[in-house]
Amino acid sequence: MRLVLLGPPGAGKGTQAGRLAERFGVPHLSTGDLLREQVAAGTVLGRRAADFIDSGRLVPDALITAIVRGRLHSGRAADGYVLDGYPRSAVQAKALETILAETGTALTAALDLVVDEEEVVRRIGGRQVCLRDSGHIFHLRTAPPVVRGLCDHCGGELYQRTDDRPATVRDRLTVYAEQTAPVARFYADAGLLRTVDAEGTADEVTRRVLDTLGLARVGGRR
Repeated sequence: MRLVLLGPPGAGKGTQAGRLAERFGVPHLSTGDLLREQVAAGTVLGRRAADFIDSGRLVPDALITAIVRGRLHSGRAADGYVLDGYPRSAVQAKALETILAETGTALTAALDLVVDEEEVVRRIGGRQVCLRDSGHIFHLRTAPPVVRGLCDHCGGELYQRTDDRPATVRDRLTVYAEQTAPVARFYADAGLLRTVDAEGTADEVTRRVLDTLGLARVGGRR
């Protein structure tokens, strides 16, 4: 299984990618994680990426593609993968086609997780993060802390990231739509695009994803 997951911020791509990867025993390849791995390992690509990240600039398509190419050419991706966060532009989608040709493989599908803009704003706008440990994340509506404003785990102060503020979220959605619409068209033209309603619980969305792929009774747990 070789899947690409598309969808706006807050659509649940990471959650669904992780579930699919676990269910079918393939790697979940998040571009954010791949970048962090390269930076932490101090590779040539990682050092180049760090220069852009540290200065607040977007990592160029060519550099992201080089990192993805390295992973897809490795043995760890031989039996399939779920790509989360790549491709994000038509240029990257075409580059992925080249990588697939190099490896003699093909995508199973590109899943587009569709969610209403207002629901995305509610999902992201309600997030709160621990000031002491950013891995401790809460949500005012779906996973509130026991004591308002304080982390359940360490008592640290909770805050809202700038990127999670409603006005910023709407701006991010506009940028996403402009950049990713051509990617959806690219895969639609190739007959690979599958649209999935990403509203509801994570379990409900997972069932829809599996139904869309015709895999509801295949592999792993049901």
